Amino acid sequence: MTTSISASTSADTSAVPASAPSADASSLSPHLRALAERLQGLLGEDVVLTDPDPVYAGDHAVPSAAGTSFLLTLPRDVEGVQTVLRLAHETGTTVVPRGAGSGLSGGATPVDGSIVLGLERLTRIREIDVLDEVAVVEAGVITADLSEALAPHGFFYAPDPASARLSSIGGNIATNAGGLHCAKYGVTRESVLGLEVVLADGTLLRTGHRSIKGVTGLDLTQLLIGSEGTLAIVVAATVRIRPLPVARRTVLARFPTVAGAAAGVNAISRSPVRPAACELMDARSLEDIDENTGAGVATGESAVLLVELDGYGIAEQADDLIVALGGEEPDPSGVEIRVLEDEAEAEHWWELRRSGRGSGSGHFRLGEDVAIPKSRLADAFAVIERIGREHGIRTSAVAHAGDGNLHPSLSLPRPEDNPDPSAPLPPVLHDAADDLVREALALGGTISGEHGIGTAKHSWLDLELSDASRALQRRLKDAFDPQHLLNPGKAL
Repeated sequence: MTTSISASTSADTSAVPASAPSADASSLSPHLRALAERLQGLLGEDVVLTDPDPVYAGDHAVPSAAGTSFLLTLPRDVEGVQTVLRLAHETGTTVVPRGAGSGLSGGATPVDGSIVLGLERLTRIREIDVLDEVAVVEAGVITADLSEALAPHGFFYAPDPASARLSSIGGNIATNAGGLHCAKYGVTRESVLGLEVVLADGTLLRTGHRSIKGVTGLDLTQLLIGSEGTLAIVVAATVRIRPLPVARRTVLARFPTVAGAAAGVNAISRSPVRPAACELMDARSLEDIDENTGAGVATGESAVLLVELDGYGIAEQADDLIVALGGEEPDPSGVEIRVLEDEAEAEHWWELRRSGRGSGSGHFRLGEDVAIPKSRLADAFAVIERIGREHGIRTSAVAHAGDGNLHPSLSLPRPEDNPDPSAPLPPVLHDAADDLVREALALGGTISGEHGIGTAKHSWLDLELSDASRALQRRLKDAFDPQHLLNPGKAL
């Protein structure tokens, strides 16, 4: 039996993006023009773009500031990343790392005069080892592509953010991304054993272990996960892979109210069942799904709890779950429970959960990301509804209910005379978001569950972190990046 299997992704990302304009350095400062010439000589003209596609000017939710000028580099390998950072260190140039750009907090937004270091060409899956249950992957590998590559070997990669078809492993590590299966398998950090990173001066550093256990030295791997590229640039990772479950089963429970659905989550916690995924959609979110997809899933004020079970004894798990949710007859709570035996129907519901709400076109819309202890879900949904009433805005929310991570949406209709989707959000939405974040903290939660801090949440850091904590984190930044060149203004 072959213990170690080498593999690579099938997608060819070695070419410059088709939409990238031809290089034009006229808008760059003399400093960046000089850097471009040096880097093109070292790495090739197709690696260094002086007039990059506007897509690189921000992430999925936060664009760069108007007039921001930056140089884009797309190295083909780790050595190319080192070359960029050595020159940036030599010249005192700031560097903004970028994965797939699917982030929602402005973590990849360039600053003026910076080098944007795109890692999208680092797409090798270097190794799959089914006996040690690890894979070694480069930062640009798309999350869903890794699981597809593992499937023929009977394995999968557990972290699965909603953007799994777009997001990269490096970006997920930078933000400690979550996803639907966090309820059972944890967030990204629970699946990362070791990292290969490039420091601000171009030094290549390997952290962690290939073995499951290892306590030698300080745990730099866990420190770097979630640091949003402010301490070092992740170029590769050794990740845990898991056997594909022998069975999966989806259970859909519809409750008359969102409070009833939140009580259902508590009932699951008291039961022996541990779902792989447990997602809650309130009435307004179901209405959003209907408006965007025409699925016809909204019914009055009812809320839906969508649960995935996996592993052995799937029928017994489903029976225990139904009992826990109050599915025995007669049912005074009004909950309706269905086991979705049809795999196509089950997948349809999961796809609606992942992407059914749409972008909210026709509305000013602000999406949030907070987390609270999962026992406080009912309180959190009540807070969201109250904030909507007090500010005169529409609110909806979906939740990774199994771990207490909520994604509220705050919106207002866009006036017909202001159709510009890039127009600034009305201040009332920012005021509502501020109230929401403060209420999440009051419930024992955090200002960000999985999207990261980036630039979007920077102003709230002092609400959660003490002066002593922030001072210590600044000293760590000084140690890793003495010139403060890496991703300035983000996370810390």
